[in-house]
Amino acid sequence: MTNNIPTITRDGVIGQDGNEVVTVDQATGAELARYPVAGEEEAAAAVAAARSVAGAWWDLGFEGRAERLRAWRREIAVSGEEGAALIHAENGKPTDDARSEVLSTLQHLLFAISNAERVLGRRDIPAGPVASNQQAWVEYRPYGVVGVIGPWNFPLMTPGAIVINALTAGNAVVLKPSHVTPGVGEWIVRTWQRAVPDFPAVLQHLNGFGATGQALIGAGLDKLAFTGSVATGKTVAAQCAATVTPMLLELGGNDGVVVAEDADLDEAAKHVVWGALQNTGHGCISLEVAYVVESVHDTFVEKVTDLAGKVRVGSDENAQIGPVPLASQIPIIRDHIQDALAHGATATVGGLETVTGDRYVAPTILVDVAPDALAATEETFGPTLAVVKVADTEEAVARINASQYGLGSAVFSRDRGEEIARRLRVGMTSINDALVFSMNPALPFGGRGDSGYGRKHGEEGLREFAYPHSFSAKTGPAQFSASTFDRRPGAMAGALAAVRDRILAEGDKKTA
Repeated sequence: MTNNIPTITRDGVIGQDGNEVVTVDQATGAELARYPVAGEEEAAAAVAAARSVAGAWWDLGFEGRAERLRAWRREIAVSGEEGAALIHAENGKPTDDARSEVLSTLQHLLFAISNAERVLGRRDIPAGPVASNQQAWVEYRPYGVVGVIGPWNFPLMTPGAIVINALTAGNAVVLKPSHVTPGVGEWIVRTWQRAVPDFPAVLQHLNGFGATGQALIGAGLDKLAFTGSVATGKTVAAQCAATVTPMLLELGGNDGVVVAEDADLDEAAKHVVWGALQNTGHGCISLEVAYVVESVHDTFVEKVTDLAGKVRVGSDENAQIGPVPLASQIPIIRDHIQDALAHGATATVGGLETVTGDRYVAPTILVDVAPDALAATEETFGPTLAVVKVADTEEAVARINASQYGLGSAVFSRDRGEEIARRLRVGMTSINDALVFSMNPALPFGGRGDSGYGRKHGEEGLREFAYPHSFSAKTGPAQFSASTFDRRPGAMAGALAAVRDRILAEGDKKTA
């Protein structure tokens, strides 16, 4: 006999045929809302609708799009408390942290609106010596229809910045939010439709699980932006490779922080604790491993231990970090703590007893962590910090650079911060602070290695969703024809000799 009773999990409710996502209030576990799961038919219809309006959206020009994006920005500002409350309920983070996502989204909109034409508009290029009779320039064209698969840890800020870049560059967008936070994705689209009623299909959303994401990719996107785990990112990349669909991949991180012998330890401890524990450690750029020079190690540990022990966990208005919204993450956090302890580490705050529940995980500070422990090499994605003692900053830099990840980082040093930071093979570094690079909409955000490729935010983020179209136009007769068969005998030999003589003359001037 068929069992038609839905299976209820921490991560949502799935019907017998997988046709529903049910969100829960992360503080209580109570049901919030139900959403239908989109399949191949719905994905194909959404992409087709987006494609039907993408041309008209591009034809508006920069100012026409900016006018509508400004209206959207006003709508998000007016509805900001509604959005923050929804983030708090679905994700569980404190409401002030949810408000910071709304503020960040407003800042990204302002940057995109203010800079799109400068970054993506026509750019004249000097003509080369062989084509002196040509006018050359570059224009940036939208891909067409961009798919965005968003995460649950920053359900507004992360996909929001990507959606903004793609829309501003002239694309239509189909958003597939995380199944943990589908209501936030729906809110993003709802604010758009209220603000831009003449182009509702330019931004759409599809709810569902992994199969919905696969259906969206298979519906014929022109580009995909994916944020999620390394394992899922590799699967998504393989699917996109089959159709040569370009991608932006924002994957995981095991971000390291260097605490040098000349660091201001009070400042370092304050920022590292926040960078490791904020958002319950659910950040691809969360500081997960502190490489601390031996001469200041013990003092740093004392200060970090004191601060981390005061961090308030819960769902009330006084809480500083909230629950773990994805139940499957809790065993990973537990395994990383257990592995570190088994390899000789000590928990000065927390420990295994902090992860015995099914919803909340209190902060854990692990000291004397072996450099090859899971907590020091893999992404924990929880409210933990692994402290590794190193002989000097040389060792700290070498260990960070040896990681398969390469996303964010931090350096604390009074006199050598910039010098140390430049040697890190990562995408972003905060010097004497934590995660601040992510708060500046003008700075590109992205990594290398298993952390993914491509960039969001800043000028690079705008260009990520437009491809360069190069132009060359003949403006008059040339001294000789370089692009036909009727060039005069000896013309190319003469051109090469002239260039050779000029290069040699330039070299003589420098050595004189």
